[in-house]
Amino acid sequence: MKLKEIAAIVEGHIVYNPTFDLEVEEAFASDLMSDVLALANPDMLLITGLINMQAIRTAEMADMPAILFVRGKLPTEEMIALAREANIAILVSPYTMYETCGLLYGAGLRGKGKIVN
Repeated sequence: MKLKEIAAIVEGHIVYNPTFDLEVEEAFASDLMSDVLALANPDMLLITGLINMQAIRTAEMADMPAILFVRGKLPTEEMIALAREANIAILVSPYTMYETCGLLYGAGLRGKGKIVN
C-alpha cells in the first residue's frame, strides 16, 4: 500500500517522504520499542504514539521505511531531520492507535500475524 493511500485511509498527512512511490505491505503497532526490535519485520510500517527520537532510531535499526504517528502527535524538527538522514518517511493520523490499525487492517494492510512463543 502506498503512503499516499495510507494517509488518505487514516485521514492523516505525510510530513516527510523520501521517495515518491514508497509502498509497504505490512504494519506493526507498538509504543514499546523493544517489541518493535524483537518482533517487527523489515519493510513494515511502524505505527506508534511514541513521539521522540527513539522511535526514529528504532525504525532505522529495524529497517522500517516509514513511521505513522497516531493521536495527531507531530514530530519535532529534530525528529524530521533524523528521519531525513535515515530516509524514513513520517506520517501523522488524528486517530488513536487502535482506530488507526483498524482502518488500515480493514483496507487490506497486513500485520505480523500470530506470535508463537
